Amino acid sequence: MKPLDDIHCGWAPAKDELYRAYHDTEWGVPEYDSRALWEKFQLDGFQAGLSWITILRKRAEMRKELDGFDPEKIVRWTPKRIEKALQNPGIIRSPTKINAMIGNARAYLDMRDRGEDFSDYLWAFVDGAPVDGKLDHWRNVKPRTPLSEAISKDMIRRGYKFVGPVIVYACLQAVGLVNDHELTCPRHKAVQTLARKPVAKDSKSGRRKT
Repeated sequence: MKPLDDIHCGWAPAKDELYRAYHDTEWGVPEYDSRALWEKFQLDGFQAGLSWITILRKRAEMRKELDGFDPEKIVRWTPKRIEKALQNPGIIRSPTKINAMIGNARAYLDMRDRGEDFSDYLWAFVDGAPVDGKLDHWRNVKPRTPLSEAISKDMIRRGYKFVGPVIVYACLQAVGLVNDHELTCPRHKAVQTLARKPVAKDSKSGRRKT
């Protein structure tokens, strides 16, 4: 049983300041910025086979080396630029993951060029409102759900890589499309208040009301 003075999610112990700060300020907060959402998917892709704390510890250097996760810059990377990045011990030095990131930048820009906003695309899967996981304990969370499987399948169809349903679900939790803070965690209610209200649609035409 948790101490009465620490009712936060069990995966973010108070003794780990980096993890707790991430839990208390970022994890589960609804994100609506397309580029920020894309960056989170890339970071979770780099995490594959590793722990998230490893990514947190390297995140600042990864942002610096990987051009701030700017798709327009990344899509222009050459083999020489990839080799430069692979010499940096401060990032995840995986040629496979870096090449996947470049391909994902291309997929992101292809969507944008077709008039598809990445944020609108993702939030449409939950009708614009975060799904409440109603977790009683963080260990009871499922690693993948029908929602993450549907998004994963569609993203793969669009050319994205390292977006399997488990990775996708971790992203959904992190960016607030799913609220998986434990019900007793103060952040559960806090992140709920940060979610935008879904845009109302006309009941007859199905169009957004203005």
